[in-house]
Amino acid sequence: MEESKLIYLSLGSNLGDRASHLERAIEALPEIGVRVLRRSSIYETEPVDFHAQPWFLNCVIEAETLLEPRQLLEGLQAIERQLGSKKVVPRGPRIIDLDVLFYDTAVIHEAGVEIPHPRLAERRFVLVPLVEIAPKLLHPILRATAAELLAATQDRSVVRLWQPAKSANGSQT
Repeated sequence: MEESKLIYLSLGSNLGDRASHLERAIEALPEIGVRVLRRSSIYETEPVDFHAQPWFLNCVIEAETLLEPRQLLEGLQAIERQLGSKKVVPRGPRIIDLDVLFYDTAVIHEAGVEIPHPRLAERRFVLVPLVEIAPKLLHPILRATAAELLAATQDRSVVRLWQPAKSANGSQT
């Protein structure tokens, strides 16, 4: 019997109902063979690289899967398409963005598949939620924990805990 692999995924959205897009993507994960174990809080994050766009909501998921890395990536891309996401501008606005951060302790450099995610150590919007759920997770190439990577990153972009707005009647929007 195959053994499931522990994976970490980053989710982000900055168009439309950002929180709903994150929830719908998380709800779709079991349909592709990903079992969510833990999830971070949702963070509101300042855009990096391409600044002329709305702020993002981001979170990180710890999960397990029997899927191979390429199958996992294809499944995540299918969820993105299903939710209507189109990457018109590289690193630009999107309805939903799903990235594989880690696939167990694997190091993979193939066409279209790079794991661990090549820029995660430079991204507070990934590191802050990752540290919330897995501070001692060891990066297999950099040989540093998630907490150590966050402490060392040069990225100073704003990453703050997201609080849903309350409507006049007190319900969350």
